[in-house]
Parts: sequence; C-alpha cells; structure tokens
Amino acid sequence: MAGFRSLARQARDPRGDLALRRYSLRKCLERFAPYGHRATWDHLCARHGIGPEDRSPDPVRLMRALDELEAARAVWLGYEAGFAERRRREKHDGLRRPSAFDDWHRRAWGGYGVARCADPEVHPAAPLAEVLGRLIAALESEPGTACPVCAGTEIAWASELGCEPWSGPLCTGCGILVPQPVLTPGALAKARSERRRDLASAA
Repeated sequence: MAGFRSLARQARDPRGDLALRRYSLRKCLERFAPYGHRATWDHLCARHGIGPEDRSPDPVRLMRALDELEAARAVWLGYEAGFAERRRREKHDGLRRPSAFDDWHRRAWGGYGVARCADPEVHPAAPLAEVLGRLIAALESEPGTACPVCAGTEIAWASELGCEPWSGPLCTGCGILVPQPVLTPGALAKARSERRRDLASAA
C-alpha cells in the first residue's frame, strides 16, 4: 500500500494523467486528513476552487491543494516528533503510566481526524497548517474553555457520530470536535449539559 509521500509524488507528476493525479491526492487523504476524509476534501476543494466531483481539475489548483495538505502534515509531524521525545524522557524518568492526554494522542497519531468535523461541509476556513498550529498551541498549554481553533465558546456534546470518536465536544462555530484534553473539566461539563438541554427541549 502506497504511503503519503509516494501518493503525493504521483499527484505532483506533471507527466501523469490528470484524473490519476486527482485520485492520488484523494488517496493522500486516507493517510492524513485532519478533519476526516470527506471534510478535508471539501475544505481543499472550497479553498482552491476545485469541483468536488471534477475528474479533470485545473492542475495548478490541484497542486495548491496538495501544497496546503503537505504543509499541514509537516506541522503535525513536527508536533508528533516533539511528543514522542517527551514521552521518551518521561519513561526514562520513571513516568510510565500514560495520562488521559496520552490516550487521546494515541488515537490521533498520524493526524487523521485530529480535528474531525461532524458535518463534512462545516469546517474551519483557515489554511490547514494554521488550524493545526492553533490546535497544537492549545495541546501544549493549560486547558481552556473555548475552541482552540476559532475561540468560540458555543460547545455542545455530540453523540452517535458514526465513526471514532463516537462522541465528544463539538464547536458549533467552526464545526470541529474539540480534543477533550484542551478543555477544562468545567467546559466539558457545560458541553454535556448543552447536549442534555437540547435533548430535553426536543422531547
């Protein structure tokens, strides 16, 4: 099975068939898609003027989309390298029991779905690398009460999402499932109460 870099080379090859290059870019999203596959594709298409179903997109637009995806992946891989180094130091110092943060990080390893969007058509408008930079800054800081991507405070608990994570705090502003480690216990409790209130009002 081809890896991200191999697929990216195929997508970038100017001698390749344009439909195959588009297909290779879509396959890249099976390896790295911060919002999930469909939402990340929708984001790239919207930002770079590509028709989601266009089998022969403008190659310049296609390459700009790939550039954005590769830049975001570089940001995330840099973060993961730092995280791995920290865990090695902690293990060396005798801290071997992983925290809840480490449990979340293992599920997000590789960056696929790290800022999953429950609705594929609702996602942040900023470049992926910028979004991941904001998310990483939050992961490396004390927990807060707002979405690390858009700073919105309207966060409600979403459930029955159809894929992992099966539930979690959803920012109603930018559409991402906010990683639980970046929110305070109070913010998480508020999100859960927002969900319960929605259910009660619908009954």
